[in-house]
Amino acid sequence: MSPDVFNTATAVMRFAVGVVFLAHGLKHFRSREKTMRWAESIGLKSPGIQWMFMTFAEIGIGLGLLGGFLTAFAAAGVVAMMVGAFWTVHRFAGFWVTARPDEGYEYVFVLIAVAVALALLGPGEWSIDQALEIADDFDGTTGALIIAGGLAAAIGQLAMFYRRPPK
Repeated sequence: MSPDVFNTATAVMRFAVGVVFLAHGLKHFRSREKTMRWAESIGLKSPGIQWMFMTFAEIGIGLGLLGGFLTAFAAAGVVAMMVGAFWTVHRFAGFWVTARPDEGYEYVFVLIAVAVALALLGPGEWSIDQALEIADDFDGTTGALIIAGGLAAAIGQLAMFYRRPPK
């Protein structure tokens, strides 16, 4: 594969997921009370803390992916957020995103897959990581370990804050 194709592919993946996360974070930022009520309704304790965590994590993840800055860590953040989303909401609806009243986990699954791919492949040459000459330090096996850290963070967050709400 030519370097241009690889760099284009990684930039497209970073852009797509980065835009989604930045948009979600900005949406949460503009709707604090609504986001806090929603977090509480799905079983997350301390909704104010959840609002702050979701909002600023999603903004940071989005910006990191868009710029290709600490890309493997941003990808680990995607994994952490999407594992949390899967466990608290999407697993109950099954696979299909068209399930109602909640959406299934197919979208969450795709975001996790793209994030893992980015952590393994690295951000590509068109990134801040490459400009700082750290891109090769955080891809491959190191990227996989960083993703494992994101998974551990999700498990810890769920253990501390999630209680399935009564039906």
